[in-house]
Amino acid sequence: MADLTQAQWSEQLEADEHAVILDVRTDAEVAEGYIPEAIHMDIFNAGAFMEKAKELDTSKNYYVYCRSGGRSGQACAILNSLGFNNTYNLMGGFSEWNGASTNS
Repeated sequence: MADLTQAQWSEQLEADEHAVILDVRTDAEVAEGYIPEAIHMDIFNAGAFMEKAKELDTSKNYYVYCRSGGRSGQACAILNSLGFNNTYNLMGGFSEWNGASTNS
């Protein structure tokens, strides 16, 4: 896992053709807006999170975010323990995100 600043995360994401964006926030948080093309996997719903995680392609690069960077760090650690080698945590999370976003 790598903790990336907002600038590093968005720059690396844009150049990565094997990138997958994961949003690990709650449904209520996602309803307030999200990064386009993100896959929603609420880390607070541990069972569903683990099921979805096991369906993901371990060869891809995962850019993970939550509201402030804490839960996404935990999600990266879980993914790493499942054999994912390339996980990137967005420091500061969606609350500091200045890139493109969508309201649902």
